[in-house]
Amino acid sequence: MINSDLSIGVDITQTTGLLANEGLCSPGVKLHGAGFIVTPAEAETLGLGTRPGLADHLRCYRNGRDLTARSRNVMAIDLFGLTAAQVRERFPEVYQHVKLRVKEEKDASGQVVGRDVNNRASYRELWWLFGEPRKELRPALAGLQRYIATVETTKHRVFQFLDASILPDNMLVAVALSDAFHLGVLSSRVHCVWALQAGGWLGIGNDPRYSKSRCFDPFPFPEIAEMQKQAIREPAEALDVLRKEVLERHPDLTLTKLYNVREAILAGRPLSSAEGDIRDRGLVLILNEHHEAIDTAVATAYGLPANADDETILALLVALNRDRAREEERGARRWLRPDYQRPRFGREAAVSEQIEAAELLSLPVPGGGTPIFPIQPVERVAAVLAILAVSHAPLDADAIALRFRQGLRVRPAVRAILVSLARVGEVWTGDGGASFVRRFLATG
Repeated sequence: MINSDLSIGVDITQTTGLLANEGLCSPGVKLHGAGFIVTPAEAETLGLGTRPGLADHLRCYRNGRDLTARSRNVMAIDLFGLTAAQVRERFPEVYQHVKLRVKEEKDASGQVVGRDVNNRASYRELWWLFGEPRKELRPALAGLQRYIATVETTKHRVFQFLDASILPDNMLVAVALSDAFHLGVLSSRVHCVWALQAGGWLGIGNDPRYSKSRCFDPFPFPEIAEMQKQAIREPAEALDVLRKEVLERHPDLTLTKLYNVREAILAGRPLSSAEGDIRDRGLVLILNEHHEAIDTAVATAYGLPANADDETILALLVALNRDRAREEERGARRWLRPDYQRPRFGREAAVSEQIEAAELLSLPVPGGGTPIFPIQPVERVAAVLAILAVSHAPLDADAIALRFRQGLRVRPAVRAILVSLARVGEVWTGDGGASFVRRFLATG
């Protein structure tokens, strides 16, 4: 049997996108104007450090080569949310720069090649904004301290954490998840086998391509207990830290070099002297141990043997995708970030939560200045985080609930928020979920 994508065996083309993954994955921004990129020195001449508020619109910027090779020290002028008149009034130097370098850009012969002559009306009329500003990605990243990214087309399928301050380029695929559990699942052999089959190939080197709609949206994450998640989190966090430390210590090394040597080791090929040097300075054997620990833990999470072949992995994931899709047709959701996704994409859940909140507010509460537990989901999360931020010790749901006028009546809602925040890595629990602390306090 030949499948519609010309593959044989398990037909991954029959999978569908899952609502559980909705709104979390997107390509990065597409500039459509090299003038948006500036060096830190250029940023200073445009008013960085002297123009109030400009720092919010000059973002560290990374593309695919920055991740696989060496990072450039560049910034992008990101004026999303501003009108041209607002830019001219608040940041005149930036306005003039973008007008000259993007709107009216000229080539060496003096011919205009900028947005003024672009065939697309929106690019001409909204010349101070990126061609693709990714409106849907921005709210998903808001509030996160870090997110997951991978290069869309690359030889080695590597996922890593990027700081939330970094603006991703169009050739990066950003995943708005900050929990190392999700990083581990995406980095595992189980997911890479899936992505290799689903994503296709592209480029001069015929490198595998990671597509949001084909690789991420239909992928069924494992539904497992917290202890099993922790078994995935630990090696995933260690892997991310190790790679960053190695690349910081050795400027001549790159992720591509590290994974080329790992590939040679796994193939049993003798290493050249240069490859042996990369293995030693890059701690590639330890890097591989972290990957092996992730692979074993993720395989266990899916009920697979550690040495499962590709066909077995794909068959299980296709069947799991089908089961999850049927669940979602019946109204069930296994949100990856319920605190973010439920109020945006779960209409029934959002309505139910608002009704619950209204009922809570209608109950008699003691007088005094104690704050009321908010109605809106986002405000609830912010209220819980605010209490944890000023606490020097872990707090349980009871202790937090008693800070509000409704008292223990809001304990279930507080508990659900704490569990969700732990899942995405914003809070930490060291006692199996009995009490919680802000992650920066736990690690600081």
